[in-house]
Amino acid sequence: MSGVNQKTETMKSAGGGVGVNLKYLSLIVLVVQNTSMVLVMRYSRTMEGPRYLSSTAVVLSEITKFVTCFFLVLNGNGWQIGITLRELKTEIIDKYIETLKVCIPSFLYTVQNNLLYVALSNLDAATFQVTYQLKILTTAIFAVTLLRKQILKSQWLALGMLTLAVALVQWPSGGSESSTNTNSTNSMKLVGLVAVLLACVSSGFSGVYFEKMLKGSETSIWIRNIQLGILGLVFGLMAVFVTDYNKVMKDGFFQGYNIVVWTVIALQALGGLIVATVIKYADNILKGFATAVSIVVSSVLSYFFLGDFDPTIKFGIGTVLVIGATFLYSYQPPKKPEPILPTTQQEHSDKIENKV
Repeated sequence: MSGVNQKTETMKSAGGGVGVNLKYLSLIVLVVQNTSMVLVMRYSRTMEGPRYLSSTAVVLSEITKFVTCFFLVLNGNGWQIGITLRELKTEIIDKYIETLKVCIPSFLYTVQNNLLYVALSNLDAATFQVTYQLKILTTAIFAVTLLRKQILKSQWLALGMLTLAVALVQWPSGGSESSTNTNSTNSMKLVGLVAVLLACVSSGFSGVYFEKMLKGSETSIWIRNIQLGILGLVFGLMAVFVTDYNKVMKDGFFQGYNIVVWTVIALQALGGLIVATVIKYADNILKGFATAVSIVVSSVLSYFFLGDFDPTIKFGIGTVLVIGATFLYSYQPPKKPEPILPTTQQEHSDKIENKV
């Protein structure tokens, strides 16, 4: 018996070790994805040479997302192409009403992705990272109004801290630059700030709307992502036509493309899928920790390598508040165990009689 017990304990320990390893692997993946996405996109918008069209990058990102999700569905069907195509026809074409329901989040995701390029064309990576955490606030507001979710008092406090932190980070600081340079910089920052705020609103609403759709439907998340990809491609091409038609006709769809741009496209397309895959191994505290580490790493790399970020005391205080607010919002207090009511002698006797 002792040998069996020892073997059981060994198996439990091994299983626990695997769980811990997956948690930390999830943490690393989340940090790398959050950080690299922002830094590489910022670098791609400020590097020398002809600038690529962000609207075309969004289109290619949607195509990449569609292809990736298609192969995930194919894998789920045992690589049976016939079964997969029939499933897609049933879920996307035959149930076209369900597909059309995805129009709203798909349109908003397309707008959001384009806004991120605008924001990172005008804001340094560190400031963007901190300000973009306002999506926690917008998501909470829409979750309360649309999903009737209950927000804890500690979470409302965290949201207040978050708002104060972003205000501190965005507060203009006096400098010795010339009036022309200051006006130009402030104008760029204003454009970037407006883009981030609109992206936060779009992210909050579309995320909650999509969550509501998933809860009210039996359609798999990968099929939903394929629907998002198809409609996102349509909306993305419309954006190219409206905003960059003349530029595409003159210099081509792939003008300014290089390995950095393709990396941005891959990160944008696969980022959400990576997070969706690994998030089941990471609890809320780990997600908050990943966000905190990502903000710090983005700030350090933005300062030393991109050279477009000058840290200030206000930024430091704001960053600490954002990190604290993220942890506070993610923290879920343990549920109190239900009290065990004492049984009387009579109740105990009745239970024994019932069993007999």
